[in-house]
Amino acid sequence: MQRSIKIAVGVYICFACLIYLYLFHFADTSIPGAYQGTEADPSIFMNEQELLLSGEFSKVRNLLFFLETPFEWLFYFVILIVGLSRKMESSVSIITSSTFLQRILYLFYLSILSFVAFFPFNYWGYSLATKYNINTQSFDLWMKDELISFWINFFITAIIVLTLFALISKSTKRWWLYLWLASVPFSLFFMFIKPVIIDPIYNDFYPLKNKVLEEKILMLADQAGIPSEHVFEVNMADKTNAMNAYVSGIGSNSRIVLWDTTLNKLDEEEILFIMAHEMAHYVEKHIYIGIAIYIITSFIGLYLVARIMNYIVKRWGGVLHIVNLKSNSSLPLFLCIVSMLTFASDPIMNSISRYQEQRADQYAIELINDKEAAISSFQKLSKSSLSQLNPPWLVKILRYTHPTMLERIATIENDEK
Repeated sequence: MQRSIKIAVGVYICFACLIYLYLFHFADTSIPGAYQGTEADPSIFMNEQELLLSGEFSKVRNLLFFLETPFEWLFYFVILIVGLSRKMESSVSIITSSTFLQRILYLFYLSILSFVAFFPFNYWGYSLATKYNINTQSFDLWMKDELISFWINFFITAIIVLTLFALISKSTKRWWLYLWLASVPFSLFFMFIKPVIIDPIYNDFYPLKNKVLEEKILMLADQAGIPSEHVFEVNMADKTNAMNAYVSGIGSNSRIVLWDTTLNKLDEEEILFIMAHEMAHYVEKHIYIGIAIYIITSFIGLYLVARIMNYIVKRWGGVLHIVNLKSNSSLPLFLCIVSMLTFASDPIMNSISRYQEQRADQYAIELINDKEAAISSFQKLSKSSLSQLNPPWLVKILRYTHPTMLERIATIENDEK
């Protein structure tokens, strides 16, 4: 056991060192010569101080991402190999004889352990954003959001875990198929209620306050065939200096949402471009395409999870203190495998997302026919969030759901339409 832990920790430390060297010393983030002096060149719209801060912030933020994901795998491995998962399972069986309550208590113990283990990463991210003046939220309010997220995640995970073990008890061979069938309506229902139940817990959503701007946006929405009641503003200025807009929800609860920071910092023409971009996601059904992709990938993913779990439990179940798949102690193994497969699929999913974002940019340009507003909006978005316009290759494929700002600005600038 001690040897296994030493090897796992050693591998993690070696990985951390290699990632640090890659991000801080070897990765080339300079602007290619072909883009220097163009609108995509950050030196055109950022001063020296902003360029310096952007580089520093991006490197540390990327390092945090690459350290946190494998740490999750290490975390699950350690609590399995030291028998902590099995001990938690035994302790809840002493507290209650109810299988339902045992699963809930076990999940609560595991959730508390996870919250404590990952708190340093979460706080590091919070303090980093605060240091670089992107985050404006006080520690108390940040902790409030963290605790809200804990209980929301716990409630959702509890539903999934109870369903998971109920299906494993029903069929140790086809549980993954039944779980997939159950996950589809559950995911659709969650996407439907999220904009009206979950999101308002964190922030206030309301129709646009600027009625003149609202009228122009509604005219734009009418051109795109989008119902006017689907455009919302959300208060984010008390939490961040960054800007954003997004599309969420499905059916009658679908929304196009603008952060108030975006409304406060961008000109009217730039806001209209951002809105046109988000409308493109609505018009081109990107959310529904994403649902279709999720249905396919979750089917493949759960099948692989089942095969891998069966193999590991049969071969190393004793070492990992897992009696069988039906035991609560197998949950960390399930979560670890899901995390690994999700990470492995990220390059493909991110590539699809980047294509959709590129399509949305193109649609927005065609709708508003204002290249200058599009370019200036991306430049301001980059400055407000200290974005790295040309990130390292690994960062791009594993983190970026949007094209890089360098690519987005250059594409618009070179568009002859």
